Amino acid sequence: IGNLLLLSLWHLVHSIISICNFTLDIANVLESYLISSGLLGRYKSLHIAKLRYLAIVIESEEAYQTSKIIELLQWLEAVGVKHVCLYDKEGILKKSKDFILENLDGAIWFQDAHENNVLLDQQHMTLEFVSFSDGKEAVAKAANVLFMKYSKSGVTDQNQKEKIFTESQMSEALKTVGSGGPEPDLLLVYGPARCHLGFPAWRIKYTEIV
Repeated sequence: IGNLLLLSLWHLVHSIISICNFTLDIANVLESYLISSGLLGRYKSLHIAKLRYLAIVIESEEAYQTSKIIELLQWLEAVGVKHVCLYDKEGILKKSKDFILENLDGAIWFQDAHENNVLLDQQHMTLEFVSFSDGKEAVAKAANVLFMKYSKSGVTDQNQKEKIFTESQMSEALKTVGSGGPEPDLLLVYGPARCHLGFPAWRIKYTEIV
């Protein structure tokens, strides 16, 4: 009898939790519909100006859905987000870079914006495309750049042996190898796992991850 009561209690608790989750899902769907239809002005209180740089981590399988990525970027641009970094581990979005830029009116590739000093331009959206190769491989390349630079310059005296490479020098070396983008204010993860999936760790020291 005791086991039967415990089993019945377990089923009751499980049923209550399932009903609560189902109700929350319905409420979220309804809220999304009301916001999309314009009946609920949810985003009027957003302070987009505080979001200077947004990073989005996308699972590689979802990265193939280019049309949905473009739709997301169009929505972000509509609410006022101007600087976005797209990351997927396999570099699928990098390969789709030209197609994505062509389908976004006035969008600029981050590298072009950086070279032309228009990163602070609020009239156009800037897009950066990052993959796993911009992580450990980028650090290795940057370290090699620093090694070659300082070994050639002959900086080997006793006072500088232990501390030749500073954080600013490493940042400059990362920019040299094309992996020195700004730190995002917010990082959104789209996928089943709550992790950054290899996004360059040195760029998210003070980033809020959702």
